[in-house]
Amino acid sequence: MRLADKVVIVTGSATGIGRGIALGAAAEGARVVVHGLEPDLVAEVVAEIGPSSGGTARAVGHVGELAAGDCPQALVSLAVARFGRLDCLVNNAAAVVTGDIHSTDAELFERVMRVNALVPLLLIQAALPHLRATRGNVLNIGSVNAWCGESNLLPYAMSKGALMTLTRNLGDVLFREEGVRVNQINPGWVLTENESRRKQSQGFETDWPARLPREFAPSGRLFTPAEIAAVAITFLADESGPVSAQVCDLEQYPFIGRNPLKSISPRTPTP
Repeated sequence: MRLADKVVIVTGSATGIGRGIALGAAAEGARVVVHGLEPDLVAEVVAEIGPSSGGTARAVGHVGELAAGDCPQALVSLAVARFGRLDCLVNNAAAVVTGDIHSTDAELFERVMRVNALVPLLLIQAALPHLRATRGNVLNIGSVNAWCGESNLLPYAMSKGALMTLTRNLGDVLFREEGVRVNQINPGWVLTENESRRKQSQGFETDWPARLPREFAPSGRLFTPAEIAAVAITFLADESGPVSAQVCDLEQYPFIGRNPLKSISPRTPTP
């Protein structure tokens, strides 16, 4: 059990990658604070984790908007009150919205930056006293869009770039001064429930994941949340030892030096 008895907060863990990380952490022995916006989905994940063999709860749920002023502290307080400690914080929740140079106004930009960059900082601040006590760690879930991003993901890409800088800065400072590691993984294209709905809303057929061009998915398929979770658990576990301030890209092809596509059909799904 790589996370035996550790207490882990995973934001945005009612669906998608966050759900995969919450379930994966529990399978490795962790006790998990599940967070989301939908009470029924949060309850489903808590129920799926279930109690220990002795009947002790291994998960607790919290429903709330992270951008609300008291939510970061409420999550940390819940973890400590219910499980007595905090070892790991996974900043996974994010606002994934479209916007380009023409459509991104101040209100949209500020909303995305608050959820995707400021809230992780506030959560780390709230968690730090407890992570210091356990020599715990933080894992931020970014995106390969942090390196540039598509034209219609401008505010999202900018927010993930800011998160990457936060990771490298605090991963250096907090590890040296507090013994708290901070790392980040940047997933590429992952087939989550929300991504499937998003592509269908853009006019793609229900079987679009099976018809992806190899330029976008050399393996013939997209990543699953469980595959992202497997890497996340490695970073959260003690086996990562002194690894801090690192950003790991999880994609099927390189970003630097890759031959660009000569043409893309307007009907081709893109990340």
